Amino acid sequence: MFEEIKEQARAAAAELIGLSGLKPGQVLVVGCSTSEILGERIGKGSSPDAAKAVYDGIAPVLKEAGAHLAAQCCEHLNRALIVERSLALEKGWEIVNVVPQIHAGGSFAVTVYEHMKDPVAVEEIRADAGLDIGGTLIGMHLKRVAVPVRLSVKKIGEANVLCARTRPKYIGGARAVYLSE
Repeated sequence: MFEEIKEQARAAAAELIGLSGLKPGQVLVVGCSTSEILGERIGKGSSPDAAKAVYDGIAPVLKEAGAHLAAQCCEHLNRALIVERSLALEKGWEIVNVVPQIHAGGSFAVTVYEHMKDPVAVEEIRADAGLDIGGTLIGMHLKRVAVPVRLSVKKIGEANVLCARTRPKYIGGARAVYLSE
């Protein structure tokens, strides 16, 4: 079961990166309910094993693309994000003092925290793309204009998968000329 979850997560991340045009140095926010993956209600069946499977599927894909991972915590940590300290400093994100736990942050955030070189939590970011596994509501962490991305991967385990990319705002009206995306 966990090998299948890993493969579904890998396939979803790879397809999203391709369809969204995520470039090296850009940020992918991932919200992940391991409860939903296992067919439970969000927050009611956290699974470190499912979290590890998702991480093991996504992390190599992001590394190959040169993109950064931001793991969204659950609502008990106000949906803070786990990122590498170097990324937080580079982007000017304010670091907050919290360490995610299974029931205050979620299994995926804990797994990411354990696997990063120098993890920190930040309260808010503006990511370039997002992968929402199980209805974790990642939209608050995307840049202003989010565009839905439909993947061939519809579920990871039992959890629905929703994705988005972002684009710059169009401004200026009828006389404006826009760059192609």
